[in-house]
Amino acid sequence: MLREAMGRALLGAVEMRRRQRGPLRENWSLEMETWSRVMHHYARRSHLLPLAWQRKAIEALVPASGPPGVTRTLITVAGRRAEWIVPEAADDARVLLYLHGGGYSIGNIESHRHFVAKVARRAGLRALLLDYRLAPEHPFPAGLDDARATWAWLRERGFDPARMAIAGESAGGGLTMATLLALRDAGDPLPAAAAVLSPWVDLTMSGGTIETNDRFDYIPRKALEIYARRYAPRVDRRDPLVSPVFADLAGLPPLLIQAGAAETLLDDARVLDERARQAGVETSLSVYDDSIHAFMLMRGVPHAGVAVDELAAHLRAHL
Repeated sequence: MLREAMGRALLGAVEMRRRQRGPLRENWSLEMETWSRVMHHYARRSHLLPLAWQRKAIEALVPASGPPGVTRTLITVAGRRAEWIVPEAADDARVLLYLHGGGYSIGNIESHRHFVAKVARRAGLRALLLDYRLAPEHPFPAGLDDARATWAWLRERGFDPARMAIAGESAGGGLTMATLLALRDAGDPLPAAAAVLSPWVDLTMSGGTIETNDRFDYIPRKALEIYARRYAPRVDRRDPLVSPVFADLAGLPPLLIQAGAAETLLDDARVLDERARQAGVETSLSVYDDSIHAFMLMRGVPHAGVAVDELAAHLRAHL
């Protein structure tokens, strides 16, 4: 009841503002604008909370019950927690390695299993969700080392790279790109496909949409700077494994890039797509109208379902 009352109060406050000034974005519903405002104001103050609280808060956004229609198995991979998420009708030979977002310092299996389960069900494959080490306790390259070790673990167990993919959102998108680059440079077999959703791939934060979309989105420059300092405190942020937009992307597998037209990291997605095309990579960029950062993970927001369907189709087509 308290949560419902708070929801009504927030909707009422935003509705009053819209009557006075008009909608923040022309095509946003009252509910969408309210959700955006809650996230917007929380993100600008979340750095004042202890990091442990921030890590717990992200779990509050997902249902308490487990995702339906899948079998979940917690395992240990190279010393890290991971979870197999296997839909009832999955092709067990096809595997998605998923690297969650959260600025390299928050996020875990619990916060992302519902989304990964949704992708796995629609794509008809099994997914492995990795709980890689987080900053600032474990800065770069700890998370990358964990992702590479997990890829090696999968190969050692007989999974065929030609039937595997790597994907992630936000910082997990950046980690996906860094993992692909590290595998390529080491001469290791690459997955058949990759996908990055609202990717954070430029820790120098040179994209203009960080400013122009700030009023709509919930990831401000100040938060990005905090995350970047935690993750790469003693590394040049132009290092290609930290900011993959500065890498030579030649030789990477077919890449799907998704972003929201209203998100601050839109330019990260645009530049990554341009660099991939210049390097001869098969790439597809989808920018969803009026959508904010990592919208595809959010329940009940416009375009989220369409984005998940597009991701599932990309995985089915290449695996």
